[in-house]
Amino acid sequence: MPRPADGSAPAFVSTPSAPVPLTGPRLVRLGPPLALAALLLGASVVLHLRDPHQQGSYGFCPWLALTGTYCPGCGGLRAVNDLTHLRVADAASSNLLFVSAVPLLAAAWLRSLHQRWRGALRPWPPARLHALSVVAGVLVVAFWVVRNLPFAGWLTP
Repeated sequence: MPRPADGSAPAFVSTPSAPVPLTGPRLVRLGPPLALAALLLGASVVLHLRDPHQQGSYGFCPWLALTGTYCPGCGGLRAVNDLTHLRVADAASSNLLFVSAVPLLAAAWLRSLHQRWRGALRPWPPARLHALSVVAGVLVVAFWVVRNLPFAGWLTP
């Protein structure tokens, strides 16, 4: 796209980190992160009350049943149950990847909540978002492969 004669950027092109103003009452703006928190709290309460460590209490993992290997999510329900009982080491032994991701996910949630409280979202630059997605994908696949190798029995749920 050609630049204007004065050399400035076209008026309709925004920078990736430019704040996006949010309108409406604060409670409405906070709706999405609060709804997510309510959903996760409800699921955590269910997992706290009904122990997934008991065989068959939540069914079975289709991937494990079909292949005999653990998927990246295997042990996630047990990890949540352990976290609700404040047993972090037990949770990490159930699914280290999930437990390691919890602080990062919580930080992203808090960022969204803070921005919605203030009334302006500051989106991540697309290049950074793409890089984070690639890194997360590589970590999940690496965890998936390594937890099924004979020497990494400590990563199995």
